[in-house]
Amino acid sequence: MSSVPGLQADCEELLGAFQEADTVRFERFAELWRERRFHTIFYGRIRALERNKLTKKTLELAQQYFLPPYAFQIRVGALYLLYGLYSTQLCQPKQKIRIALKDWPEIQRFQQDLIGSQHYDAAYIFRTLRLSRAFHFTAMPKLLNYRTKKKIQENEFKEEFKDPSNRVNSLITNDVLEELMNIHDHYQKMKCVISADKSHPDKALSLIKDEFVVTLKDITLEHQEWQQNRMKLFLNAKETDEISNKKEEGILLESEGSERANALARIKYRSYSAVVEASKSRRHRQVKLESSESGSNYGKSPNRSKKNSRRPQPARRRDSLEVKGEMQVAKETVSRHIGMPIITEEENSDEEEVSLPKRKRRC
Repeated sequence: MSSVPGLQADCEELLGAFQEADTVRFERFAELWRERRFHTIFYGRIRALERNKLTKKTLELAQQYFLPPYAFQIRVGALYLLYGLYSTQLCQPKQKIRIALKDWPEIQRFQQDLIGSQHYDAAYIFRTLRLSRAFHFTAMPKLLNYRTKKKIQENEFKEEFKDPSNRVNSLITNDVLEELMNIHDHYQKMKCVISADKSHPDKALSLIKDEFVVTLKDITLEHQEWQQNRMKLFLNAKETDEISNKKEEGILLESEGSERANALARIKYRSYSAVVEASKSRRHRQVKLESSESGSNYGKSPNRSKKNSRRPQPARRRDSLEVKGEMQVAKETVSRHIGMPIITEEENSDEEEVSLPKRKRRC
């Protein structure tokens, strides 16, 4: 629940020590508070925003122990804890204790129990909190936000702090057993009065066992012992489960790390194996083709071009060569239309032969 590490463990350790003290006096709680220097829990936060968040989380955590289903002694310790945290906080103005309206009747009944049991120190602490307006009454226990999860995760606390729900103990109390014993004695006396022998009742009148109340008391004590043993077994099983879960988590983390490494290795292997490497002969040809194409437009010998044309060329190289050839033909046609007609060397030689007749030598 708390984002501050160790906050819940510290609060539970203080309440556990108060429970072991087997008292509800504020003096004993104050001694435990001072021994652990619990007032320094708010130290070390410089920024006001962080200090306010820490105080809210701390008060919210302590307020959970102030409500059922926790035992009476734990609830009194939580009341003292809330009083100490509220009084020693460093926020200005002070952060208040959030109380839902549905929980307020239960808190008022708890206050009446304190006064009825003559725990006036706890009742005084509660009245002091009310007079200082330390409670912030809200519609819901937690702040609701838009588009949040519908299922709120329940907080897990110590089972030792909770008040065991025992219907047998709530029904058969010491007062009830004492009343049953008195009724049973009176019933035995009335049977003796009615019967012929005043010292012993008649057998026809013995409708219930003579040791009914004693048997009921023994069964109740046996049930209490069974419940305590069951709680101990539950706690031991929970501790063993936590240890085994931690071991399993460590093993799972190691296996997940190895699986992740293997998956990355497989992905790398596939990615590198998908690249097709060209053969050495083909790479050599590609280099030659690039070198031949770079100088194809400038004074190449026909034999060299024929040799290059015989070699296999990629489709893109051929397309680029065809485009270049078309451009050269277009340039030649343009030059023929614009420039003078071209006279070849053979035509010039024929005209010279025609225009220049041979001279005869004079003897």
